[in-house]
Amino acid sequence: MTESVLMQNKYSLWKQGLYWLMLLGPLFFLSYGQVNQFTARRHDVGSMVFDWEHAIPFMPWTIVPYWSIDLLYGISLFICTSKQELTRHGCRLFVASLIACAGFLLFPLKFTFIRPETQGMFGWLFRQLEQFDLPYNQAPSLHIILTWLLWLRFRQHLGKGARLLSGAWFLLIAVSVLTTWQHHFIDVLSGIVVGVMISYAIPVEGHWRWKRPSANALRLATKYCVSRVMLLLAGLCIPHGFILLWAAAALLLVAVGYAGLGVSVFQKNSHGELSLSARWILFPYLAGAWLSKGWFSRRIAMSNVICSGVALGRFPDKAVEQAAVFDLTAEFHKNSCKTEAWEAYPLMDLMVPSVRDIRQAVMNLQHLRKSHDTVLVCCALGLSRSASVVAAWLISEGYAASVSKAVSLIKSQRPQVVLTSAHLQVLESFSKEL
Repeated sequence: MTESVLMQNKYSLWKQGLYWLMLLGPLFFLSYGQVNQFTARRHDVGSMVFDWEHAIPFMPWTIVPYWSIDLLYGISLFICTSKQELTRHGCRLFVASLIACAGFLLFPLKFTFIRPETQGMFGWLFRQLEQFDLPYNQAPSLHIILTWLLWLRFRQHLGKGARLLSGAWFLLIAVSVLTTWQHHFIDVLSGIVVGVMISYAIPVEGHWRWKRPSANALRLATKYCVSRVMLLLAGLCIPHGFILLWAAAALLLVAVGYAGLGVSVFQKNSHGELSLSARWILFPYLAGAWLSKGWFSRRIAMSNVICSGVALGRFPDKAVEQAAVFDLTAEFHKNSCKTEAWEAYPLMDLMVPSVRDIRQAVMNLQHLRKSHDTVLVCCALGLSRSASVVAAWLISEGYAASVSKAVSLIKSQRPQVVLTSAHLQVLESFSKEL
């Protein structure tokens, strides 16, 4: 792409960023201010304060990071490098204002601490804040929601050192809502939950895709729904059961994945990374998947070489012997595993891949194999999803003349492989296409 085209694209993004700012700025001040004024006239406004919050000190200087979010809000609209990123980010900010204001109207709360008089520059900043911010727009804290959404954008475009500094500053902004005596803890907690939900519902990368589920997928979706209902009831019945409610929400999303949304619920990119929002929301399920993998892989080899530098194995926890990894899991996030190349083609666990998925995965593996001497093809345990793809690759490359011979070759090296009649049927269909 020529320099003139790059400059033109950059100018176009800046212009769109300006349009977003012209929309979001007035929306924030009008909606936030009007809702605050309306709530101030209500007589049903309560408060929710934990006893330990009275020990939170008032720190006047933290009004500086508190105010800085306004500047960072504007800058965030001009650092996006693609139209999709800018559009999704702008939509996130738009939805954040709407949801926060809806929360202020439906669940009105009032801040109860009386802020001490502050002099000097800090005092002036507090007085400017008080001109339009009455203590009624509390839960969920819009400040916290925006802190999360803005941090996600800045961390995407900064190097390691700058990312650490920006992370520290955004953390200071989040803490400042308490130390400026602007919000109670319930506002912070609800703001974090809403912020993560917004960033998950409006992903910057990828798309939500739905396709008609198979009978097996619907059976799995039903099982996850039943488990979710049981956790939900337990979470509502036992003291401090909020963690179970979190797990119930995670299982519901996985059930929706099996019911039609597929791997998009995990928001995993081609580099093997799940979005940060997905990792937070799905954490109970992801933690369970890691524990399950660890338990069932106790007596299974890490990997086994099948043919011509291609190895079949489980999802690696640390450095691998192979030069490249072809990752077929949807539920595991690439951690600090060091390898020359990592490519992911996510497939749902416990599901038989379609012929289309097998075809695309084989093409990806062929491309990866051309540029690297050795490749590890992995799924959770290296027994089904990855075995199906390796079998199809053996047939397409001529290392096996039939499906049965491909499966026999794989089982001779990795006896624990599990390929059902449904797997074999898909492989037969793929073989006929060849």
